[in-house]
Amino acid sequence: MSTPVAVVTGASSGIGAATARQLASLGFDVLCAARRLERVEALAGEIGGRAIGVDITSPDDVARLAQAAGPRVAILVNNAGGALGQEPLAQADLDAWETMWRTNVLGTARVTKALLPALTAAQGVVVFVTSTAADSGYEGGAGYCGAKAAERAMVESMRLELFDQPVRVTEICPGMVHTSEFALTRFHGDQARADAVYAGVPDPLSADDVADAIVWMATRPAHVNVDRLTIRPRAQAAQHKVFRATVG
Repeated sequence: MSTPVAVVTGASSGIGAATARQLASLGFDVLCAARRLERVEALAGEIGGRAIGVDITSPDDVARLAQAAGPRVAILVNNAGGALGQEPLAQADLDAWETMWRTNVLGTARVTKALLPALTAAQGVVVFVTSTAADSGYEGGAGYCGAKAAERAMVESMRLELFDQPVRVTEICPGMVHTSEFALTRFHGDQARADAVYAGVPDPLSADDVADAIVWMATRPAHVNVDRLTIRPRAQAAQHKVFRATVG
């Protein structure tokens, strides 16, 4: 029997890289996909997986991804995406909004559509990594919250559309996760603003915490579907209510 294939997008860092490592440790043939080829090549070499440079907004790149994945895909982790900016609507950078929609929404849809025949053939599972930002808006979050809410709409629609097919459609919604790049990318390299997101918060989630949950969801028995799982640090009671210890 051939080794089951798992595809992880956005695998060059953070949650994607942590998920790829954990899936490889369970014996999956992990196809690590990201724009930064040198990063995923290093990761693939570390875990015994395969690397492919993919921009999920490119139809040609996604076609290459589907070809590399092969005719049967046991797990697809739609992790590529991210946030850009946190300005109020009145000052919104709409170019950044378009980028968030091209990646989180259209890119994710493109990858899922391309790999769906292989997922069906393998009776596989797709895990969409959305966010608690999909639950409701917050100040400065209209662009990102809207993109993640649209991604959630894909999840809900697909599950209904595929109710009679052997494919599981799942969603994980992380809250505050401290990774090396998410906030830094959001604030265009401003380290001080990125650090302020987590200042005083005791034990925000790590990428490994979220990867643990993703792998658990993806490896349930074939008849078990984890529709949606919200995961937050204990210090984050809700999107807007976060405990911060006094600093200094």
